[in-house]
Amino acid sequence: MAPWRKSSHSSGGTSGECVELKDLGSAVGVRDSKAPEAGHLALTPGAFADLVARVKQGDLSA
Repeated sequence: MAPWRKSSHSSGGTSGECVELKDLGSAVGVRDSKAPEAGHLALTPGAFADLVARVKQGDLSA
């Protein structure tokens, strides 16, 4: 199975925002690299693409 990969758009540790991705076959795994024991989201490719588009558009905020 593929390893977890840190997103190239993660902050590099400067703001604490670290996201890791993994190909789960029929889904995309998304987790916080600082707390991998907390589990992960498993999104369909379509849902993952929608999430990325919404983040890029600034629709989601902390």
